[in-house]
Amino acid sequence: MHKHIRPQAGIMEIALYQGGTSRIAGRDDVVKLSSNENPFGAGDLARQAYIRAGHDLHRYPSTDHAGLRAALGERFGLDPARIICGAGSDEIITFLCQAYAGPGDEVLYSQHGFLMYRISALAAGATPVVAPEHDRVTDVDAILAAVTKRTRLVFIANPNNPTGTMIPVEEIARLAENLPPQTLLVLDGAYAEFAEGYDGGAALVDTRENVVMTRTFSKLYGLGGLRVGWGYGPQHVIDVLNRVRGPFNLSNVQLDVAEAALGDAAHIARSLSENARLRDWLADKLNETGVATDRSHANFVLARFRDAEQADACNTALLAEGLIVRQVASYGLPESLRITVGDEAACRRVAHVIAAFMETQR
Repeated sequence: MHKHIRPQAGIMEIALYQGGTSRIAGRDDVVKLSSNENPFGAGDLARQAYIRAGHDLHRYPSTDHAGLRAALGERFGLDPARIICGAGSDEIITFLCQAYAGPGDEVLYSQHGFLMYRISALAAGATPVVAPEHDRVTDVDAILAAVTKRTRLVFIANPNNPTGTMIPVEEIARLAENLPPQTLLVLDGAYAEFAEGYDGGAALVDTRENVVMTRTFSKLYGLGGLRVGWGYGPQHVIDVLNRVRGPFNLSNVQLDVAEAALGDAAHIARSLSENARLRDWLADKLNETGVATDRSHANFVLARFRDAEQADACNTALLAEGLIVRQVASYGLPESLRITVGDEAACRRVAHVIAAFMETQR
């Protein structure tokens, strides 16, 4: 570090985020199952909107995102005035930490929570605090026990990444009810659409002043490369976040394509039904080979091996067959591999390679 020019406290504690690997040297037949992307890509309506948006690249986008907010409000039955849009839900998480946490404050999240909670807390100068989970499931009592008078934000991903597990709405409500008055509960719903009958916490946001929900277009809608997310919260929170949001944080392309994707009912239905079918199929096949999995409510399966050494060896076997999954030691799960639910061919290849690998372990 430079002798005199120094970054803000906390920033040098940040380990650089590593996204899912996408290449294997010397292979061009790679199947990427490391970033929880939609195996069918973006839908036709989104692709058409992307092409049309090219005609207006010289135009500045709107600063209020009114069109997309209105579409989101209509789609999910929400008040558009209480919606904020960002460059992925990551940016909404950053806004929340920037606006509500700083030096001397604590940001609390569960043991195997999304890495961006820690990164955004440290970037804001706040102290990240981890609450233990119970068998890879968010533990409300453990979170409440970790809350102090310095806790400003509590982040809960439901369903969680990388575990795929979730807790019922009643437990989330109990958590919100028992937080101290200065603490904001943030429900990260990046995978909410994959959990049948779950609203991501929207109804809870509508009944409380201390709950915010974040959502994304990166998973179900297949727009990970475009970076579009959004948040829904009490008016007092959204007003604050809009003060730190850059006026042109989303381009015309992002806004138009996201709105088109939201209305592509056929693509959404196909993606959800195939994910549910193949997720259960893959979990069953892994369990048959002796690889344990928890019931996943997302678009991936967490495969648990005997220990870190066996998980590493299986990862090597998968890579040798051109299959890239996600090692999750950075999430405190060195004995596990997170496997995105791909299309049927990809799932069958993964199941075949892991079954063959496990045969060598007997």
